[in-house]
Amino acid sequence: MTGSGVSLLFRGSASLSRLVGHGNSSTARAPMAEGTTDPDRNWLRVAMESTNPISDSDVHSIILSYLMHNCFKETAETFLSCTGMSQPVDYFVDMDKRKKIIHYAVEGNALKAIELTEQLVPNLLEDNKDLHFDLLSLHFIDLVRSKNSNEALEFAQTKLVPFGNTAKYVEKLKEFVTLFAYEEPEKSPIFHLLSPEYRENVADSLNRAILGCANLPSYSSMERLIQQVTVVRHFLHQELGKDGPPPFSLKAFLNN
Repeated sequence: MTGSGVSLLFRGSASLSRLVGHGNSSTARAPMAEGTTDPDRNWLRVAMESTNPISDSDVHSIILSYLMHNCFKETAETFLSCTGMSQPVDYFVDMDKRKKIIHYAVEGNALKAIELTEQLVPNLLEDNKDLHFDLLSLHFIDLVRSKNSNEALEFAQTKLVPFGNTAKYVEKLKEFVTLFAYEEPEKSPIFHLLSPEYRENVADSLNRAILGCANLPSYSSMERLIQQVTVVRHFLHQELGKDGPPPFSLKAFLNN
């Protein structure tokens, strides 16, 4: 994301305000469903009729949190300049290093991502075996995809098999080994392991782990906000049925 994207962020502020603000009036005044207790009725009515507006500064903070979480440093700096917000120094610490690590993990150089992670946070992968295994698996998958069967087998034996002392890794190892049976690994039953989404999920987990080690939020404010809205809307839908709001759909919200 470049500085030119800042104007899009401002235009998106209205949508973000709708997300964290109140619902429509017809939903807010919906009657309570039968079987809902009086305390529940009062709490739900207050929640659904809330009309407290969200301030621009809150929206700006949410947007900035997203930019910094995802290492959009230049855009974040431009956004700070445009809004007049003060710079949260802690969040910019090691952002360039973190961005490089995530880039290598996503773009097919998992070993370099591991190397840089160990330099930045020495004990992270030692303490997080799941993450370490997933990063190693990315390199193994790249070797299989590039038809380097001998190198892939050697890598699996030296780097992945040692994880086999734990049951949960045994199952994953079995999945990876099946890739050798296919001339085109993309057509195997576990083709999802070769997808960009799988690699991005691993990179995202690595990003959150690095942030956590720096005592920074592992999730951006926007992610936590959407999680909370989803849970609350699901609860209201269960409690009120047809009289309440439907479950939250981010896709539907963005298309509205």
